Amino acid sequence: MEVDSLLSVLHVAERLKDATRHCYTSGGRHESVAEHSWRLALFALFLRDEFPALNMDKVIRMCLIHDLGECFTGDIPTFLKSRSDEEKEDDLLAGWVNSLPEPYRTDMTALYAEMNAQETEEAKLYKALDKLEAVIQHNESPLDTWLPLEYELNLTYGDQNVAFSPYLTELRAAVRRDTEQKIVKERKKGFQRT
Repeated sequence: MEVDSLLSVLHVAERLKDATRHCYTSGGRHESVAEHSWRLALFALFLRDEFPALNMDKVIRMCLIHDLGECFTGDIPTFLKSRSDEEKEDDLLAGWVNSLPEPYRTDMTALYAEMNAQETEEAKLYKALDKLEAVIQHNESPLDTWLPLEYELNLTYGDQNVAFSPYLTELRAAVRRDTEQKIVKERKKGFQRT
């Protein structure tokens, strides 16, 4: 990629460092979209041996680019995001991707189409990990940052996304146990959600 084009792409992607997500870090500050995407890609990297038949480089690329649309719209929590919000984000992202030089335009367009179709094992894995990473982060965040609806949501979020894989189903069960233990522990300490 020509250096000025590369810098332009990196300047747009930098916005994800300032785009905060609904979730908090274990230290009590809002997590950025960039931090979520980084750990999601790391998550995929550490699962290479669990999914040897899959193209894990593709999965990692999916993880890295999956929230680039939020450079233009910011993050909207899944429980608040409307179809209109999704369409706006998709349109803005598609416009930006179409402005990229080749071969990145074609490569990213194909990856987004595969991710949206959710038909390949790679796309299913990326989506399952995206859901799991969000719940894991909630389990790491202070309980007083949770909304009332998240108590139930964190117990069920991503269940259908992991169903295609026995390993991910087992991992989801472990994450659910962490959620349950966190709630019990905090309630024993006297935390009451108002």
